[in-house]
Amino acid sequence: MRFDLSSKTLLRALAIGLILSALYDFGGEQSTEPRPSTAPLPSEKEQPQPVVAETKTTAEPTWIQHRIQRGETLAGIFKRYHLNGDDLNELLRSDERLVKELTRLYPGRTVKFLVNEDGELEKLVYRRSHRESITAARIDEDDFDIEKIFHQPRKRLEQASGIIQSSLYQAGKKAGLTDNLIMQLTDIFGWDVDFQRGIRPGDQFTVLYEKLFVDGEFIGNGPIVAAEFINRGKTYRAIRFTYDDHSDYYTPEGKSLRKAFLRMPVKSARITSRFNLKRRHPLLHRIRAHKGVDYAAPIGTPVRATGDGRIIFRGWKGGYGRVVILQHGRRYTTLYAHLQRFNPRFKRGSRVKQGDVIAYVGKSGLATGPHLHYEFRIDGVHKDPLTVPLPDSKPIPKTLMAAFRQQAASLLAELDRHRPTALVRADSGRK
Repeated sequence: MRFDLSSKTLLRALAIGLILSALYDFGGEQSTEPRPSTAPLPSEKEQPQPVVAETKTTAEPTWIQHRIQRGETLAGIFKRYHLNGDDLNELLRSDERLVKELTRLYPGRTVKFLVNEDGELEKLVYRRSHRESITAARIDEDDFDIEKIFHQPRKRLEQASGIIQSSLYQAGKKAGLTDNLIMQLTDIFGWDVDFQRGIRPGDQFTVLYEKLFVDGEFIGNGPIVAAEFINRGKTYRAIRFTYDDHSDYYTPEGKSLRKAFLRMPVKSARITSRFNLKRRHPLLHRIRAHKGVDYAAPIGTPVRATGDGRIIFRGWKGGYGRVVILQHGRRYTTLYAHLQRFNPRFKRGSRVKQGDVIAYVGKSGLATGPHLHYEFRIDGVHKDPLTVPLPDSKPIPKTLMAAFRQQAASLLAELDRHRPTALVRADSGRK
């Protein structure tokens, strides 16, 4: 058989293709059986090593944390850690309002810097308090975005209970209550319980209060959310309820525990002279009605408004010395005399809230020593501040009673569960 040149070339190419396909796979279905090799395998040292392309590794930004010392400045801290001064200048130009807060450093707080591989500041975090941080994050080469961040604390309910042996303070401390929580307890029940003269051994209390945490760290106690106080066999209960951005304490029936007026305009003061229409005046030495109550207290002791009202007089008033008079609605007025000075925050015509500090104890006018003279009037008639029936504050609105009862039920159940085991003997003959 005769073949031309092109036929011979084609046959030769086919033969070479068959030989190569027997040795290697070029696509298609792969064989799962290993192919024997006639060539010996090279030793480990002789095996060719894979070629790895050289790559430039980028360093991760690093955090620098610093605890602020007394007298330190942001510029000084930048210098201490060799941070770029230009970054500080750019930072200070970013937001004038927040930069003032950012540069007002408090000892013991922390400031953190996120720095990249070139030593440039990427982010700054200043923890001003447990609940507030200021952050500055770079948005371009010449500017930072500064914002204030508020940390919402996580709340955990805590309980404490005790039986009074000698004093509420000692029993409260033994139960683990702080001074502030003990003061809250007396404020809650202060309209119904005489904590100065009416406490007896065997009285008991149960308190539910909040403990606050941020990022798992305990930052302090919150308010009392429910409490029970048993005084001389009589039980008083309080539930904290919030509406219209205002929190207050109510009985389980929804009545306010707060009266429209405080009994005492100064805290922890000693009564030196009571309401007496036939009293002999200590300086004038003649019968002159004492139409109020005198509270002895050191000069400078804060004087509180006993009720919501408006200042209708603030100035000097003869033997009363420096005086503040408040108008409470149409019928009630209160007077505070012998003051050292006034609170500059409040002027004549200013509205005040119950508990606001309106002035400070002094001995101005006809006074034998530092004390506060306090008067209570109804329709212009003087009444004894210690015995006059005080009007109640507003109860829970009817529209919110269902929500209040639901909240109160769970808290009352907790109070029952944590009440001290030794119950007080009921004494119906005393109040």
